[in-house]
Amino acid sequence: MTANISEANIELIIGKLDQVKLELMKLRATLIPEETPTPEEKQAIEDARKEIKEGNSITLEELIDELG
Repeated sequence: MTANISEANIELIIGKLDQVKLELMKLRATLIPEETPTPEEKQAIEDARKEIKEGNSITLEELIDELG
C-alpha cells in the first residue's frame, strides 16, 4: 500500500510537529522549574570542573570497580 503526499501536506505536517514540540517544551518548563544554585553549589561545581580539567577525577565505571 502506498500513499501519495504532496509537498504542501508534508510542510503542513512538519509545521504541526514543530508546534507540538514547542508546546511540550513549554509544558516541561512549567512542570520542572529551574533551580538557581546557591553560592556554595556554584563553588562546588567550579571545583569539580577544575579537578576534571586537571585530571584529578575518576569515571563512574572506575568508582564502581573500586567500590565493588
